[in-house]
Amino acid sequence: MNVFDHLFDTSKHLEKDFLLGSKETVSFEKIYSESLKIASHLKETVGKNQHITLISPNSAFFITAYLGILKSGNICVPLNFTIEQENLDYILNTTESATVFISKPLKRKLKFAPNIHLIDEDERLNIIEHQDIIKFDTGFDKNHVAEIIFTSGSTGKPKGVMISHQNIIANTDAIITYLNLTSEDVMCVVLPFFYCYGLSLLHTHLKVGGSLVLNNSFIFLGSVINDLKNYNCTGFAGVPSHFQILLKKSQTFKTEAFPNLRYVTQAGGKLHTVFIDEFTEAFPNKEFYVMYGQTEATARLSYLPPEFIHTKTSSIGKAIPNVELKVVNDKGETATIDEEGELLARGENIMLGYFKDKEGTDLTINDGWLHTGDLAKIDKDGFIYLVARKKEIIKVSGKRVSPKEIEDVILAILEVEDCIITGFDDDLLGEAIQATIVLTHVIDEDDIKEKILKECSKHLSSYKIPQRIVFEKTIPLSATGKKSIK
Repeated sequence: MNVFDHLFDTSKHLEKDFLLGSKETVSFEKIYSESLKIASHLKETVGKNQHITLISPNSAFFITAYLGILKSGNICVPLNFTIEQENLDYILNTTESATVFISKPLKRKLKFAPNIHLIDEDERLNIIEHQDIIKFDTGFDKNHVAEIIFTSGSTGKPKGVMISHQNIIANTDAIITYLNLTSEDVMCVVLPFFYCYGLSLLHTHLKVGGSLVLNNSFIFLGSVINDLKNYNCTGFAGVPSHFQILLKKSQTFKTEAFPNLRYVTQAGGKLHTVFIDEFTEAFPNKEFYVMYGQTEATARLSYLPPEFIHTKTSSIGKAIPNVELKVVNDKGETATIDEEGELLARGENIMLGYFKDKEGTDLTINDGWLHTGDLAKIDKDGFIYLVARKKEIIKVSGKRVSPKEIEDVILAILEVEDCIITGFDDDLLGEAIQATIVLTHVIDEDDIKEKILKECSKHLSSYKIPQRIVFEKTIPLSATGKKSIK
């Protein structure tokens, strides 16, 4: 089955709006018919099995282009709308993409070869106005590639994760099940759709007949708070920085009632315990889901049910429906209770592989198991705890150090608003530890540095204490809201 038909199975003729908001209000029926017209146009002009690139912020333009590409039997390549020209050129050349859906502001900013056909908002409207909906074959290979999502690669070149129609169907249905989503749900979306976490919000709410409120201006916290209230949002999804900003930067967030808000979800990295406690203390009646996933798993691999948020706070929970997770030690054996090892995953949501990278695929998927590259352990109750992501591990004098452990200690200090731990080259230690810190207010840096080192000495082994402390006004965020220090 084509994932398009799965998502619209019961929602295509709903007499309600799928998109809510001051900028765009669009019904299910309109999204469905306009996507079919785009699919029809692509099938007639492009054919099938072609790579079609999509570059746009969240909008009806993105949604109808994305769904139309999938329905047409072509392969969607959604890209970060802040992409650098060099990476764009590399991806267009690698995928041999000759058709690009692109929003007007980005069309003016980025450069394209003359042979690439650009479809902007105006041409999309022209297609919708003049294109007839054609008949599509009912038989469709569910293992056909639906999309290629590019992520940062270890070589510096982006890696293309190939996701099938069945991958999306399996992950969508699993997420709907554990979040108990229904047609009554309204999600406030601050995550971009080129990111697998953001795409999962689009997939799940289309499938259940829920609604989305698109907010592309998270830096304006008032607009997010207003959207949550004005559109009776039942859900909010964010990465750690979203929750930190709402809790630390907003003067009013924690005093709001949000009577319709049923739950929030957090993925995209570890949200430190201090922030989870702060949120759940402010909103004791809201369900808080900690989740874990990877692009290579379509989106989601595990979740922590809200009832365990205080007893298993640091855990990423257990496998989502129809997914198996296990931890294996250095010998390749299933780890014992609390033994550290690599986290492996198996299920119908696991990617087909990396685009044009058989070697990388064979290293990552072995005997049907996805090697996540993350170090974890499982407790006696079967709950999984991430020790660290392999690529984040800092080796100080040969000893492995997890940045998250140090960040937890520093973030518990009242004067600290944000913190990120990174490694830097050191002739003596191999790698040394740097703490980049944002303070809540102006304070004598020598005094707070002394306090930070004192707290670290209390709670951490000597080799885990930062050798360098740097103060910044902010920590840069990527387009997906993740923290990054160059």
